[in-house]
This record gives sequence, structure tokens and C-alpha cells, in this order.
Amino acid sequence: MKLQCFTLGDWMTNCYLVSDGDLCWIVDAGFQPQPLLDAIQQQKLQPQAVVLTHAHVDHIAGLHEIRDRYPQLPILIHDNEREFLTDAALNLSLYFIDPFVGPEATGSLAHGQQLTLGNTSFEIRHTPGHSPGNVCLYQKEAGVALVGDTLFADSIGRSDFPTSNPHDLIKSIHEQLLTMPDDTRVLPGHGPETTIGRERRHNPFL
Repeated sequence: MKLQCFTLGDWMTNCYLVSDGDLCWIVDAGFQPQPLLDAIQQQKLQPQAVVLTHAHVDHIAGLHEIRDRYPQLPILIHDNEREFLTDAALNLSLYFIDPFVGPEATGSLAHGQQLTLGNTSFEIRHTPGHSPGNVCLYQKEAGVALVGDTLFADSIGRSDFPTSNPHDLIKSIHEQLLTMPDDTRVLPGHGPETTIGRERRHNPFL
């Protein structure tokens, strides 16, 4: 398995290419995804799906450009946020930029689901709070978790949006993330990567 991070757009959204052999997933689709798309082409990868940690606009704004390149590419998201893709109020674009309406999801992500790419399986963990359908992709053997906007280095996701819930956010972090081993790499939706142990010891919000 190989992980590559692309920090896209003015909102500096971390989007990831997860690959196993020549197969890959796109995890989140931020503004201006051309560098990510170029990497797929240069490395001769075959995208299998766009896997969305959640559907705020800075994580879905590149979907049309990705679909222009790969028209049949599946889009996977937790059912709690299916409507966000096509509702500018729910995905927050209505309040920050021109309203954005994305393509519809083609498949669902559910808590406890095993999502397999080549020979690598990730466990889907539902981590609501920042948004109602935020999910984490956890690969236990590699010791890595892609956590969306739930947990950051020295911080946590915002919980003041209309569909956020601060109680759920803290509960998700404690029950779904801090139960991972301390050396688990945390790959967040913004900012530098960290580890579970570091955040357990030093994160002032926890």
C-alpha cells in the first residue's frame, strides 16, 4: 500500500491517493484537483472509487473535474451525507462561495464495513460530530488512519456548523480514534499528520 497526500485549493484540503499496485482510491476531492489527477496519470494508476470522509464543500469541490476524467468512477459516502453532495446549504458552499452542487453518490460507507483495494482492507469507522456522516478509514496492519476533519494535530474539527454536534465529536474521538494504538499515524483533512499517542498526550481539546 502507498499513501500520497495532495494539499489542494485555497482551503488547503488534504486529499489522498491510496494505491495498491496499480489500483487506487481518491480520498476526498478538494478544490483544484489537477495535481492529484496528474499524479494518477503519471503513475499509470487505475482509480477504483472516490471515497469521501465527509461532504463539506472543500472535500467535494473537485468531484466534477474528477468525473470529467473518469465518468464512471464510483463515489462513496456515508448515508448521513448523501444529500450534502447536491444541497449547497448542507455542504456549506452556500455560505462561503458560489453554491456548489456535485454529482450524486453511487455507493454507501457504513460503520464496521471492510473496504478493500487490491490486497489491502480498510475498516470504516463512523465518526460523527464535525459532520453527521464523517468517516475514518483505518488500516490496522499499516497503523494508519485517514480521519477527515475529526482530529487534527493539536486540534479537533469545528463543531459550530448547522449539522455539527460537539458532544458527538468528542465521543467519536474517544471511542473510535483514541482506542487505536499510540503509534497509529493520523492523516487529517487539514494540516500536518500526527499520531494517536501525541494527540492523547498533548491535544488541549482532549
